[in-house]
Amino acid sequence: MASSEIQKTRVINELTGFIKKLLQDPKVLETSLEIARRHLESGSDSSVMADIANEISDTTSIHIPDSAEEHSEADRLFLELLKEVVQEEKALY
Repeated sequence: MASSEIQKTRVINELTGFIKKLLQDPKVLETSLEIARRHLESGSDSSVMADIANEISDTTSIHIPDSAEEHSEADRLFLELLKEVVQEEKALY
């Protein structure tokens, strides 16, 4: 198996585990979006994204490493999707 296939498999497995957590506790998504909305009001630089990740880890069953360098592809994808959703919400108003 090529390294890119192994990477894709790992990301899919992480996302599968994450989706299971969302299905088991749907409030995780609502809480994550509230956290992202609050923090993204002050910008979207890497320190803001780290703050979002830390607060999500502290208040939900989702664990995102403290350091951005330790974020997996799935962690980065989740944080980026939160940011996109909040930005799209703002564009609607």
